[in-house]
Amino acid sequence: MKINGAKKSVTIRGIAGKDRKTKNLIKRIGPKHIAFIDHEDVDRVSAEGLVSTGTKAVVNASSFSTGTYPNQGPGILLRAGIHLIEDIGESAFERIVEGEEVLIVDDKVYQGGKLVAVGNVLSEEELEKRLENARKNIDKELIAFAENTVEYIKKERKLLFEDLEIPKIKTNLKDKSCLVVVRGHDYQEDINALRIFIENEKPIIIAVDGAADLLFENRISPDIIIGDMDSVSEESLKKVRDVIVHSYIDGRAPGLSKALAARRAEDVKLFKFQGTSEDAALVLAYELGASLIVLVGSHTNLIDFLDKGRKGMASTFLTRLRVGDRLIDAKGVSKIYKSHAKPHHLFIFLLVILALFILTISLSSPAKNLISMLIFKLQILLASI
Repeated sequence: MKINGAKKSVTIRGIAGKDRKTKNLIKRIGPKHIAFIDHEDVDRVSAEGLVSTGTKAVVNASSFSTGTYPNQGPGILLRAGIHLIEDIGESAFERIVEGEEVLIVDDKVYQGGKLVAVGNVLSEEELEKRLENARKNIDKELIAFAENTVEYIKKERKLLFEDLEIPKIKTNLKDKSCLVVVRGHDYQEDINALRIFIENEKPIIIAVDGAADLLFENRISPDIIIGDMDSVSEESLKKVRDVIVHSYIDGRAPGLSKALAARRAEDVKLFKFQGTSEDAALVLAYELGASLIVLVGSHTNLIDFLDKGRKGMASTFLTRLRVGDRLIDAKGVSKIYKSHAKPHHLFIFLLVILALFILTISLSSPAKNLISMLIFKLQILLASI
C-alpha cells in the first residue's frame, strides 16, 4: 500500500490493545501498547484520550479522516508524535490478537512473525489536504445538518410539550444549583475553572455516563449518574447515590443490565427520553426543580456535533428551549463567578495581621519608635481640632 508522504522508516514494538470502541480501549492501555481501533473520523475527545495513554502508534481499520468534515482528532495525534496507520480493513483488524506483541514497520503490522495487516501511513501533509477539502465542503454539511434538525424536530416536537415520567430519586434538587457533566473535550478545563464554585456552592452533580469516572479521578464525587452506561465503570456506579438508565421511547434500555450488575434493582431507575443522555440529564435537573443548571464539557458547535456522529440537533435544540431559563455553560460561570470572602475568612485574616503587627512591635525598636511617633502626631492632631 502507499505510504503517504513518509520521509523515513519507522519501527515500533508494543503490545496490541484492540477495541471497536475507542473510549473503552483508552481505559486499559498504556505506553507499552499499540492501539488498534475501528473508528472512522476520529474525534477530538478520543484523540486526546489516546494521547493520554502514551501509546506510540494507533492502527485504524477505518479512515482517521474521510474529509466529510474537518475533524480535529488526527491532527492531535500527529502533533503528539503518534504513528498513524489507517484503512487496514475489517479482516486484518480481526486477525490482531489483543495482548500479544506486534511489530510495526512503516505501513505494515507483524504479529507472531507474520504479516497480519497493511495500511496507509497518515502524514500531516495528507491530513491537511483532506481537511482543506473538508473545510471547502463545510457549507454543504451545515445545510444538511440544519435540514436534518428541522426534520427531526417535526418528529420529536412532543419532547417539548408532553409530560415526561420523571423517575423518583433519593437526591433532592429542589431550588439547588446543579452541575451536569459531560465527557466533552473541554471537560478538564471547565472543571478546573469551577473548583471554587463547587467548593463554595456545593452543587448537586449529575454525571453523564463516563464523565463519572473522570470526576472521581479529579476527586469530585457525583451524586447521580445517568446514561446508557456504555462507558462508565461499575466501580463508579457503586459509589453514587442515584443511578438512572437512559431508556429509549420504545422501551429498550441497553445499559440496564450493567447497572443492575453494580446496584440493587431498587437503586436503579429508568428514564424514558427521546434524545441524548446529555439532554436527558438537563431535562431531569430542570423537572426536579434545580434553580441553576451549569453544563460542563458539552458540545458547543457544528464540529462537536459531527464528531459525535450527530446528523442533527433536534433533541438538543428542543431541550435548550425547555430548560433555557435556568441553563448556563460552565465557561460562562467560570468567567462571572467570583469567590467572595466569607465573614469568618475575613476575621481570620485580620487576626493574622494583628498577630504579625504585635510580633513586629515586640521585636523591633525602630518599629516601637515609629508607633510612638505616630501616636504623638495623632494626639497633636486631635488637640488642634
